[in-house]
Amino acid sequence: MHKNTRVIAQYVHLFIQLVVASVLEWSHILLYVHILRAKAPRSELKYKHSELLLLIVYKAREFNRKMSAINSLANIRIVLIQTSHPGNIGSAARAMKTMGLSTLYLVKPKSFPDAQATTLSSNASDVLDNAVVVESLQAALVGCEWVVGSSARDARSLTWDVMDARNCGEQAVKKASSAKVALVFGRENSGITNDELALCHSLVHIPTNPEYSSLNLASAVQLLSYECRVASQSLALQQEPSALKQEPSKKTDTEVVTVDAMESYYQHLEAAMIEAGFLDPEQPKHLMTRLRRLYGRTEISPSELNILRGMLVALQRSRDK
Repeated sequence: MHKNTRVIAQYVHLFIQLVVASVLEWSHILLYVHILRAKAPRSELKYKHSELLLLIVYKAREFNRKMSAINSLANIRIVLIQTSHPGNIGSAARAMKTMGLSTLYLVKPKSFPDAQATTLSSNASDVLDNAVVVESLQAALVGCEWVVGSSARDARSLTWDVMDARNCGEQAVKKASSAKVALVFGRENSGITNDELALCHSLVHIPTNPEYSSLNLASAVQLLSYECRVASQSLALQQEPSALKQEPSKKTDTEVVTVDAMESYYQHLEAAMIEAGFLDPEQPKHLMTRLRRLYGRTEISPSELNILRGMLVALQRSRDK
């Protein structure tokens, strides 16, 4: 079966599960309608019907909140970089599925597919079947608008902004309600390189016992997947339940450019700075890294990126005259 077909089938399966779970609640509403028609005096029908309408609106919004939570988790992809032990891939898949995550990307795994991965995935073989294998981290992040790298290094040794696992889960779910999000995990023995960290908007650090800080890859995936699930449930409960108090949402431009679009811009920016003599390619120091961090702290829209690209083109043309 084609991978896209499998993904569509997963969405349909999740939707059917949610509908079935809601049948009992909706059957109560239909029973209420029947009782109204059979027993309610005409003088009370107007009030009862308005009450019923509010109940139906509330249930519809509750259904939408549940669907939003599912969509948030579906938009979060787990990315494993050069995993050396196939068993860790299977265990990570199992950890994902128990928390409702299903999108797995593998960057140059040492051995995949592998029988050990399938065995340790338990009943999460569908996550492995749909896993996407790519040759680079850049390829794994195509289409994502927010990327978080998991680092085992002490937060004090990093120059990036570092979140804890709870904050990571909350931010990931919030952003995943309307965009693709990636949680990136490095190699078992050496983690994530500085060049790979440069592709991340934020970092997450799981504090461990300083005397024994060895955290298994699948355990790290389990922890962050758990935080994402908790955050998705919390976000659904925080939605305003009253149909009367719901204020109309303001129309805002919240679209954010994808990681691959920003990578193209960074290449353009670097070339322009070299042409202008501002950046010495022989001694670049940390200029591009700092610029990446600067842009990473903002949420650039496609229209804003077009302005930046247009500005670079105009500057390059002016130098050619």
